[in-house]
Amino acid sequence: MRFDEAYSGNVFIKSHPNFQESKVVLFGMPMDWTVSYRPGSRFGPARIREVSIGLEEYSPYLDRELDELKYFDAGDIPLPFGNAQKSLDLIEEFVDEVLAAGKYPLGMGGEHLVSWPIIKAVYKKYPDLAVIHMDAHTDLRVEFEGEALSHATPIRKVAELIGPPNVYSFGIRSGIKEEFEWAKEMGMHISKFDVYEPLRKVLPQLAGRPVYVTIDIDVLDPAHAPGTGTVDAGGITSKELLAAIHEIARSEVKVVGADLVEVAPVYDVSEKTVNTASKLIREMLLGWFI
Repeated sequence: MRFDEAYSGNVFIKSHPNFQESKVVLFGMPMDWTVSYRPGSRFGPARIREVSIGLEEYSPYLDRELDELKYFDAGDIPLPFGNAQKSLDLIEEFVDEVLAAGKYPLGMGGEHLVSWPIIKAVYKKYPDLAVIHMDAHTDLRVEFEGEALSHATPIRKVAELIGPPNVYSFGIRSGIKEEFEWAKEMGMHISKFDVYEPLRKVLPQLAGRPVYVTIDIDVLDPAHAPGTGTVDAGGITSKELLAAIHEIARSEVKVVGADLVEVAPVYDVSEKTVNTASKLIREMLLGWFI
């Protein structure tokens, strides 16, 4: 990938034009090759950028402005349609380059499987990595319908890589019984239904550690985020998710990378999902990387 010039398409609001001067690299992963229900999340990153123009540059939650952080929007990684393994390899190579340059990666999906190669790359640099995972679904399948590469498997892969006790899942309300049993037996941390309160209690345990945060937009109730591939009733509010992002910002953990995935604009004519996603990206940037 070339980082010596700004992305020529739409960029996230206030993106800095110079890669070398930036602290964070924002990038899209337009992949939905393995989804089991509704495709369309490959269009998420582009639309999140487009609606970001409607954002205020100031966060009243954090009392910070986007001008205070230099981040580079690298655009979408070109991914071969339908080829999951090659796409994952390209994402990992991209993030390897970002990390080698001393930058923090912030990805936009795309289906949740795209988190797997990012975390693989980050783990190579931070071997004591912990992962915070906010989602409606466990994503702990070994395979789904015969496929090991599936949006139902990324957190299982992550847990097996970094050790289940280093994975903390929040907001979970859907998955097969065997997934919950495996997590319990292996010492993985799963908090059902809620995010903010269980997260607040856990964060002191992660003080001083490098942490990667992955957020599936379907952790939100469909009333707040209908534009996603696998909606699941009973989720949290956008207010609670924002509070969780800010609680991480106030904690002593060191966020070394993050992503927001599974935004599928086609299923939301009101565009509340992409607008919420763009605000979440702003708060992640200002809360975790300044």
